Amino acid sequence: MSSSKTLRKLQVVSPVPADIDIANSVEPFHISEIAKELNLSSNHYDLYGKYKAKVLLSVLDELQGSGDGYYVVVGGITPTPLGEGKSTTTVGLCQALGAFLDKKVVTCLRQPSQGPTFGIKGGAAGGGYSQVIPMDEFNLHLTGDIHAITAANNLLAAAIDTRIFHEATQSDKGLLNRLCPPNKEGKRSFANIMFRRLKMLGISKNNPDDLTPEEVKKFVRLDINPDSITWRRVMDVNDRFLRKITIGQGPEEKGMVRETGFDISVASEIMAVLALTTSLSDMRERLGKMVIGNSKAGDPIIADDLGVGGALTVLMKDAIDPTLMQTLEGTPVLVHAGPFANIAHGNSSIVADKIALKLVGPGGFVVTEAGFGADIGTEKFMNIKCRYSGLTPQCAVIVATIRALKMHGGGPEVVAGKPLDHAYLSENVTLVEAGCVNLARHISNTKAYGVNVVVAVNMFSTDTEAELNAVRNAALTAGAFDAVVCTHHAHGGKGAVSEFLP
Repeated sequence: MSSSKTLRKLQVVSPVPADIDIANSVEPFHISEIAKELNLSSNHYDLYGKYKAKVLLSVLDELQGSGDGYYVVVGGITPTPLGEGKSTTTVGLCQALGAFLDKKVVTCLRQPSQGPTFGIKGGAAGGGYSQVIPMDEFNLHLTGDIHAITAANNLLAAAIDTRIFHEATQSDKGLLNRLCPPNKEGKRSFANIMFRRLKMLGISKNNPDDLTPEEVKKFVRLDINPDSITWRRVMDVNDRFLRKITIGQGPEEKGMVRETGFDISVASEIMAVLALTTSLSDMRERLGKMVIGNSKAGDPIIADDLGVGGALTVLMKDAIDPTLMQTLEGTPVLVHAGPFANIAHGNSSIVADKIALKLVGPGGFVVTEAGFGADIGTEKFMNIKCRYSGLTPQCAVIVATIRALKMHGGGPEVVAGKPLDHAYLSENVTLVEAGCVNLARHISNTKAYGVNVVVAVNMFSTDTEAELNAVRNAALTAGAFDAVVCTHHAHGGKGAVSEFLP
C-alpha cells in the first residue's frame, strides 16, 4: 500500500493544534478512492456524499472463500474522566501499519453517540494527528444509523402502549377485527408472524374464523402488566429531565396513565442487536425476540407478539451496512454500531469486522476497538462478540497513560473541565508504580483468553523517561509481550512505529 494514491504524509505542528483544526486542515480523499484501495467496486457500496459510503453485506458473500487478515483488539486500563486515548491509539496504530509499514489495514470503530459528543467528553474520532475524518460528520449524524435505532425503538414503545390501550377498551371480537380484518370478500387470514404466537399458545388452526371464543381471547390479549414493562423511549441527547416521565395524560387516553422514561438511543437493545447480528435475517429474528415485559400471568412478551418485528427490521435495513470512512493519513475505517459497555457489550459490529478481515486478506490487519476498560470492553469482546462471530484475535492492545496510572495509584481527584493537579504535571514515579497494579490486573485478565498482550503507553508531553520506564517494567513483569511508548497523538502514524519512537 506504500504506493497507494490514498496515503497522505502529514505536516505535523508543535504544539499540537486543536483536534478540529487538524481535522479541518486536511481535505479528505473521495471515499471512492478509499474503496478502490480495498478492491471494492461501485456495486459494493452506496455513497453518502463525497466522504462516506455504506459497504453492502453482499461483499461478505462474494469473499466468503477468501482468507482473513490478522485480528487485533484495542482496550484500555480502567478509564478516568479524561479518557486514556483508546480511539486515538487505535487510529494511530492503523496509520502506522498502513502509511508506514506497508500493510493492508482497516480500522473498526463504534459510531459515537451525540450525548457524549455534546457533553464534556466530546467526540470519539480519535485526537491530534490520529483521527477519522471528516470529524464533524463522524461525530454527528454520519449515515443515520442511530436515528434509525431511535425510530425503531420508539415504534416498539408506541406499539406497547397502544396495545395496552386497545385491550383495555375493546371486546375480544373487536380486537380480532383489528388484528385480522376481513378482506373485500369478508374472509379473514392470519399474518405469517401470528402463527408463531398461535403455536406458542398451542393453537394449530389456520383460519381466524375457526377459533373458539376461548382461543380468540388467548390470541388477541397479550394482557401486558404495565408495571413489568422494561422498554423505554430513547433519544440521542443527554436530556436528564426525560429520565422519568408520565405518559397517557391526554383526554383521549381515558386515564391510562403510567410512569416510564427516556434512555439515550445507544442504550437501546436494538443497538446491541445491530452490533451482534450476522445477517439481515439474523437481525430480523433478534429484533422479534426482544422481551419488552411480562403478561400479568408472568409470561414474557416479545416484539413479535406485538407484530412489529418486521417493521423494526424495515427501519433498520440500511443501518445493518457499515460506513466506510478514512483516517487523516488516508487509511480505511469502518464505523458501525455503538453500544455502551456499561449497558451492553461496548464493541462495534461483527459484520464490520468480518468484512474488514476479508478485505485486508492474509497478512493484513484489522484493528477493532473495545469500549471502556479491558475488564468490560475487552472481556465482553472475548466472551460475547467472539463467541457469536467465531473470530479469534491474535493480539490484544491495552492502552495506558501516566496520568491515569497516577490517579489509580491514589493521586488527587481528576474532574473533567477543571485544571489538573500538580501531581499529574510533574514527575512522581512512586505514584505511577502504585497505579500499575491496575494495569497488571488488566494484563492478566486479558492473557487468560490465550492472546498476547501489548501495552501502548499513550505519551503526554509532561511524562518523564523514568515514569515511562516504570510502566514498561511493570507491564513486562505482569506478562505483557511488549510495552511500547507511543506518540501518535503528536506525530500521527509515525509516532506508533517502533523505529521512530523515543
